[in-house]
Amino acid sequence: MKKILIIGATSAIAEHCARLWAARKDELFLVGRDGERLGVMAADLKVRGATAAHVHGADLSHLGAHPFILDAAEAQMGGVDVVLIAHGVLPDQTRCEANLEEMLDSVHINAISTLSLLTLIANRFEERKAGTIAVISSVAGDRGRASNYVYGSSKAMVTAFTSGLRQRLHKSSVAVVTIKPGLVDTPMAASFKKGLLWAKPDDVAQKMVTAIDRRQAEVYVPSFWWAVMMVIKLMPHSIFIRLSKI
Repeated sequence: MKKILIIGATSAIAEHCARLWAARKDELFLVGRDGERLGVMAADLKVRGATAAHVHGADLSHLGAHPFILDAAEAQMGGVDVVLIAHGVLPDQTRCEANLEEMLDSVHINAISTLSLLTLIANRFEERKAGTIAVISSVAGDRGRASNYVYGSSKAMVTAFTSGLRQRLHKSSVAVVTIKPGLVDTPMAASFKKGLLWAKPDDVAQKMVTAIDRRQAEVYVPSFWWAVMMVIKLMPHSIFIRLSKI
């Protein structure tokens, strides 16, 4: 049995991960803004087999609350083995271009708050020389594109940060797993037209849980996105700049 802290637990992908962990009788600590939704999730996870499912309501954009979240999880479960950071927003690119405050808010939520949590968690795990830290980044962070560069740049920051953090924590036996989903059919992407490249959140969650169990470094989900993004990253600037639909 593992003691798992899920930050941003009400996201579709995180909820499916929680169901998989509940089925194998892990103990879960769920963090999110919607306390009522967390309560419903916790009850469901207990039915699915979770040893326990605790809830903690918090606005993750408030950095000062982060130490108290970690304190609460450790006190409630008697320690933490795995942390999944899954919170974030998908900002409207056009609005971010027109409104500086909205752009900065999205960067704060998708990047700064995640880096804050990563730093605090890393320091605790490093001290005890154990633990797995998993964070959801995105393929959007591999190369900035006109259609979503505000979101993509935030995820690029998360990817670069976890790369350095992984190297730092290696000698302490702490794993840092960076998850890079492609297009996932979640409520956050409800307004997008779906196609062959879109994955279901339960499929993505299954691959994520496997990657976390294996303490893999960086994982594209589904795996074909590695090839897709390799083509995009290696595309010459003279060609890339003329393409508006990638």
